[in-house]
Amino acid sequence: MKSWKSLCWMFVFAFVVWGTAAQAAEIGIGFTGPLSGPAAEYGQDCYNGVDMAVKEINAAGGVTVQGKKYTFKLEKLDDRADPTLAKNNAMRFVSQNKAIAVFNPVATTIGALMAIPEQNFIIAAFSSVHTIMDKKHPMIINPVPNFVAYAKNFSIIAWDKGWRNGAMVVTLGAYGDAWRNVFKAVWEKKGGKILADKPANYYTETDFSAQLTAAIATKPDFLVVGGPSAPSALVIEQARSLGFKGGFVLIDQAKPDYIAKTLGNKLNLLEGMISTGDIKRLPLPIMPSFMKRYNAAYKGSVVNAENCLNYNMMHIIARAVTAAQSLDAKVVRQNIVKALPTAGDKFPNELFNIEENGVMNCGTIMQYVNKGQFSKVDYVISFPKSKEEFEKIKKMSKSTDPKQIRYVPLQ
Repeated sequence: MKSWKSLCWMFVFAFVVWGTAAQAAEIGIGFTGPLSGPAAEYGQDCYNGVDMAVKEINAAGGVTVQGKKYTFKLEKLDDRADPTLAKNNAMRFVSQNKAIAVFNPVATTIGALMAIPEQNFIIAAFSSVHTIMDKKHPMIINPVPNFVAYAKNFSIIAWDKGWRNGAMVVTLGAYGDAWRNVFKAVWEKKGGKILADKPANYYTETDFSAQLTAAIATKPDFLVVGGPSAPSALVIEQARSLGFKGGFVLIDQAKPDYIAKTLGNKLNLLEGMISTGDIKRLPLPIMPSFMKRYNAAYKGSVVNAENCLNYNMMHIIARAVTAAQSLDAKVVRQNIVKALPTAGDKFPNELFNIEENGVMNCGTIMQYVNKGQFSKVDYVISFPKSKEEFEKIKKMSKSTDPKQIRYVPLQ
């Protein structure tokens, strides 16, 4: 009996030691974003990309640092796009979960994370507002193209359509404010006019009739609209119900494929819409198998830029941990450069290099709706400083349709 009791105690002790060792062999990752309210789908799409990457990395054995195996443990918290909640969530991830990276997909809340003093975690940002990157925060990384590239290219297409007068009903917040200001400046420089600017909070509102009525009353050729995809679909639907017959310029946070699905694929409602491209149509070799894996894991969700780019960013962090051979977030951040590029034969989006300010450069993709059909995706490279640099980047791409890759410099 004593021997049996001793054996039991040895088993319990071994189980406790094993459990402690297993816990010690995990690397914390945090996600804070809008997981409730009108922008919940946007936040969930971003989270799904991180989650999918973590599960794949762990299933493949995790990472090895100094001869020891580690897996990643992902935790998520809802911040409802509130800066104070986001900041508190991030500090909780770091203090309680020992997170080396915190993912966040809203410009306003990213700013709150950047304000945390003496931080030792990577800010895995997801925002096309690159003014936040101008601060050159030492721990930030961001895989999203500068929205200015979209504003410039969208304005070219809109002008070629013969549009001259626009009105704006764009989301509030740092991101929406930046979009409205930049597009207005770009459009007026071309000689066009913005007849009304009626921002709305896409994160809290569901009735946009007051803003739309005021904007439509100015009789614009097109409306600039957008924020998270779900409320953006509502804005378009409500604009049509108010009798608006013109076109739409959709800011880059709102995804055309999601909006089309939300509206029952009634593309007549989207006629004349200029937008980012459906990333599923990007001609990369990995895309079919990625879509199959994603759709199997997240039924009811759609493959979009949110999950693809956050998926890539998590893989890049894992690669950087291996390159750094360290769990110190500052050392891992310094090794992000060694984790690039991510090419289209293995990843659902191509990130080519990283700038000093933390921007991971990639192409922009665009589409428009004409006669009830989506156009072919345009793959536009804007970040190279010269045609020679563009040609080098183009050769790095694994696109199966290189003729679709074109150069429109940002400057």
